[in-house]
Amino acid sequence: MSDARLIALDWGSTRLRAFLLGADGAVLATRQSEQGASTLSGADAFAAALAAVVAEWPALPMLACGMVGSQHGWREAPYAPCPADAGALARDALQIDVRFWIVPGLMHDAGQPDVMRGEETQIVGALALHPELSEQACLVLPGTHSKWARISAGRVTDFATHMTGELYAVLRQHSVLARLMPADAVAAPSSQGFLAGVDAARQDGALGHQLFAVRTLGLFKRLPAEQLPDYLSGLLIGHEIANELKAGPPERLALVGDPALCERYALALGRFGIQAPLQLDNTAPAGLWRLAQTMGL
Repeated sequence: MSDARLIALDWGSTRLRAFLLGADGAVLATRQSEQGASTLSGADAFAAALAAVVAEWPALPMLACGMVGSQHGWREAPYAPCPADAGALARDALQIDVRFWIVPGLMHDAGQPDVMRGEETQIVGALALHPELSEQACLVLPGTHSKWARISAGRVTDFATHMTGELYAVLRQHSVLARLMPADAVAAPSSQGFLAGVDAARQDGALGHQLFAVRTLGLFKRLPAEQLPDYLSGLLIGHEIANELKAGPPERLALVGDPALCERYALALGRFGIQAPLQLDNTAPAGLWRLAQTMGL
């Protein structure tokens, strides 16, 4: 505890994760709760959730990223416009009290506004851990709303959001496609169905038409029922990748996020000829540490 220097908070919609960081940014202790930003209402509720998760930790500066700074969070933090680096995010950080700050999100507007909250901090962490990515790279952050962020000279120059994970959940659970699928299917990243879905996406067909094939392939026994969820996942991820690679493969590509989901994206990328991209787990603690340094906390 005597080595602790910062309390870093990754405060998303459904979960709050707290990291006690040492002088070198090393994680000394972790805690988490289910009191995500979407489960709370009002400043008092957020303050109580924070107090509970950091109880008995030293009174240190606290820096949070994620949906805690959204319109439905504790207080709305601004969006920093692209291009942006750690310095721009640090300058726009929202101070709640003498010890607590919230990292701003990022905004990119190329005719259609796009935003992120939380992923910007993971990007800062990825660049801190792997400085070779700062010169020129594409960082892919798979998830409910997957992000493809372009990096140049240490700055996020632009990014695109794909609702791939949310589309999968909605179609898997609440559409006609679900009727032939097992209710308790477990996705398998290396499954034949997943790769078949990716390959279908590579044929450049219309997504709406190809989605209906998830039903008809099952209806006519072209795919067994247990492979249909994988096929749907492969189809959606494949279309996401195909769209982002229209301008050609990036010089450097890294995957950041849940290891199982990153492995699934790596498998799909292999079908597009992009082999073994760098895969990083949660880089939010490293990003929060770098931002705290930049802010002088």
